This record gives sequence, C-alpha cells and structure tokens, in this order.
Amino acid sequence: MTEPDPNNPHDSQPRSPYLSGRRILPPAAGDAESAAELIDQAFLAYNASRLREGCRLLTDKMLADDVTVGMSLAGALTPAGLGGSCIVPLVEAGFVDWIVSTGANLYHDLHFAMDLPMFVGSQSVNDTELREHGVVRIYDVLFDSEVLLKTDRALQELFRGEEYQRQMGTAELHHLIGGQADEWERQAGHKGVSVLAAAYRCGVPVYVSSPGDSAIGMNVAEAHLDGCGPHIDPARDVNETAAIVMHVKRNGLSGVLLCGGGSPKNFILQTEPQIQEVLGLDEEGHDYFLQVTDARPDTGGLSGATPHEAVSWGKVDPERLPDAVVCYADTTIVLPLLVNYAMNRHQPRPLKRLYDRRGDMLGELVGELEAARKGRK
Repeated sequence: MTEPDPNNPHDSQPRSPYLSGRRILPPAAGDAESAAELIDQAFLAYNASRLREGCRLLTDKMLADDVTVGMSLAGALTPAGLGGSCIVPLVEAGFVDWIVSTGANLYHDLHFAMDLPMFVGSQSVNDTELREHGVVRIYDVLFDSEVLLKTDRALQELFRGEEYQRQMGTAELHHLIGGQADEWERQAGHKGVSVLAAAYRCGVPVYVSSPGDSAIGMNVAEAHLDGCGPHIDPARDVNETAAIVMHVKRNGLSGVLLCGGGSPKNFILQTEPQIQEVLGLDEEGHDYFLQVTDARPDTGGLSGATPHEAVSWGKVDPERLPDAVVCYADTTIVLPLLVNYAMNRHQPRPLKRLYDRRGDMLGELVGELEAARKGRK
C-alpha cells in the first residue's frame, strides 16, 4: 500500500497502488498561457490524456539526439493547410527525419508552393453546382479546378526535363520536385508553405508507398505515353527505407509518428519485417510508436491496428510497448496541438540529412546481408 500524505487532508487513508497517479484537480482552462500548458494541465482523461501522453512521448523520448523519427502521412492533410502549419515546422526543427506519404498529400502540397489558393468553405454545398462553376471540394476545402490543371501542366513540363529521364525511387523523384517547389516558393515570396520544398532544403527523404495512386503518378504515366519521364522503382524504396531503419537501429533508436493509417503506415512499419523476415537479419522492431487515428481496431483494418498487434509482426520491439501511444482522434485536431507542444517543450535538433546518406546506408544493409548469408552456409 502507498502511505498517505500527512500534508493532504483528503489523504487520510492508505491508497492502493492503482491510485498512485496524479489527482484530477486541474486549474481553470482559461488560465493556461499556451496550448502546451493547457495540454499538461487539462488533458487528463480519455483521448485528451492519450494526446498528452503522446506529446510527452515525443518531446521526452522521441526527440532525443540518438532517435531518428519517421513520419507517415495519410488523409488529405496538406489541402487543409497542415503542411505549412505543422509538417514544415517539424522538418525544419529536425523533429522529423524521413517521411512516407500518400502521393495526394504531396500533389496538393505543390499548390501552396505555386501560390495557387485553397479556400475555407462548407461541406453543405451542392456538388453539381460546384462542378458547373469549376470548383473542386475536399470536404469543406474549396478551390478552382484551374489549380489542378496548372499543377498538372507544371509537372508535365518538369517530367520532360533531362534530370528526370532515368530510373529512380520516389525519394529521388520528390527531391527533384522539391527543388523546383523551393524555387516556386521563392518566386511567390511564401517560403515555408511546401513540405516538399522544406524536405529538399533539409535533406529529408520523402517516400510514397503507392506511387501510381495520385496525380503525381498520373502525370508520370502521361509522360510515359510520350516515351519520356521518370521510371519509378518501388523495390528501391523498400530497400532504402529498410536500410534507413537498420542503420538507425545499429546506431541508436527508431521512432515512428503515424498520422492516420493506410498504406503509408504499413510502409513505414514494414521496414522491420523486411529486415527480420525477408532478409533474415537480427532486429527487434521500432522503439517508439505514436499514432493518431480515428479507425477502430476490431474491424481488422490496418489503420486501426494497435502497436500490440504490430509486435506480433516484429514491427515494434515488445520491450518498448510502454513507449507506444495511440490517440483516437482526427489528425487535423491533434497535429497542430502536438506540434505546438513540441516547439514549446524542445529545442530544435541538428538535421540528420538522411537523403544525402541513402547510398551509404544501403551499402551497410547489403554488407550485413552478404555477411549473414555467408554465415548461413
């Protein structure tokens, strides 16, 4: 039993160890001076508490110097403005070291780099009328259909450039596009609005697990009809991401920040089964796991799959399950709060610039694989 606190008049009886947590008696929420302070003081139960635990996991452990953080992005986050408001600050602060995203997030990210406006709207509109007026809707985000056409034309011009006429992985593709996005930002006078531009400047590799499933992939396909354009090698992405994780785990710890689920979530987590199961190399799984999702686990879908389930696949180190947090909430609500908390509670980290080191890390993976195969003979 826990001994009672003689200085607490409400603590006159011995307490169960189950009652050793913080007492729920927060100050008035209006007294908090920042979002970070509000989270610490008032987010004490249910998914608010999971968000507080996630914020502390990120700032207290995942942002240590020896931890490399991979981030997955699903859902339509960039059209809602979360690229410039949340993801770019994380990249520039060195809080995110590599990214796996849907292609759609990166395609819509380019609208911001090109200074093509998106507008706050309503989900309660007549979509037939929107079509007649040339307006496109993503729930309550509205924009002119010319935004899509201008972005498509820009990509089609890029993909006919000399530097794109070769085989490459998606990290190389997005690095090239990011260089142009950086230039578009400078021309528009809006630096810091594009994820791909920030990733280019900071050396953060950006992968897409389904490269054909977006308008970027569609425009690559259009170039192929003319016998030109980049040839995307998905196997290169699988090997490069596995090499990143193996290098990280041989020299420190690996953390994953999962925004939503879907293919990006699986792709960032499958690095461990690729190392352990397919390549047969010694590994135990990612060390830190922080996911924001609104998917239920009982339907059997990946987006709701818990870190405990991931342990059975070797994706998460079973010894690290106490350092796994799932917050069941909308990413557009959680991510701005998480970023604000991290920026207020942790200093920026030196950039790891993993993009520039992909070749060396892949060489390490190949070397270890060859040594292991010789040992098995």
